Amino acid sequence: MTTGKIDPRYGDPSATAPPWDDIERLLTDAQLYWIITVRTDGRPHAVPLVGVWHHGAFAFCTGAEEQKQRNLDANPLVAVTTGTTGAGGWNVGKDIVVEGTALRVTAAEALQTLADAWFAKYGEDWSFEVRGQEFVELSHSGGSTEGGARVYQVKPAKVIAFGNAHGQTTYRF
Repeated sequence: MTTGKIDPRYGDPSATAPPWDDIERLLTDAQLYWIITVRTDGRPHAVPLVGVWHHGAFAFCTGAEEQKQRNLDANPLVAVTTGTTGAGGWNVGKDIVVEGTALRVTAAEALQTLADAWFAKYGEDWSFEVRGQEFVELSHSGGSTEGGARVYQVKPAKVIAFGNAHGQTTYRF
C-alpha cells in the first residue's frame, strides 16, 4: 500500500495525507491530462491529452510525427498533471502531478487491453483498433483514420498531490 507524506514546508504538518485510493480515483476519473516532455534543446513542451490510468500507470498515445514523440525519442522522462481545482480556487479540489518514465507499449494483448480501457472511459470519441504495434483511431462511420499512434505507459516514480486541506503530499514508488 502506498502512503503519502505531507511536506511541512508546503502545508499543515498536522493534516492527514489523502489516502492513495483517493488519489488513484482522481487519476482514473480525470477526463483531461497535461503531459510535459522535454525538447532536445531543454525547453519544456506541455500539451493537453486524453489518457487512461490503468493498473497503476498512466497510458497515452501520440502520433509518430508529433512533437511529444520527438521529445520522447530523446528523453523519456515526463510529468503528467490533472486535477479538480479548476475554477473553484484554492479552497476546493486536488491537483496531481505524476513523474516517471514513458515506456512504449508494443505487445498486442497489452495494446488491446488499453484500447478497451479507452473505449470504456471515452466511448466512441476515442475508439481504437490495434494494428501492429500501434493504435489506429476508428472513425465514427466504422472505418479507420489514416496513420497510427504509439502507445506509452508512465509508471510513477513519484506522485505529488496538492490540496487545501493538506498542502503538498508526496507518494513515492
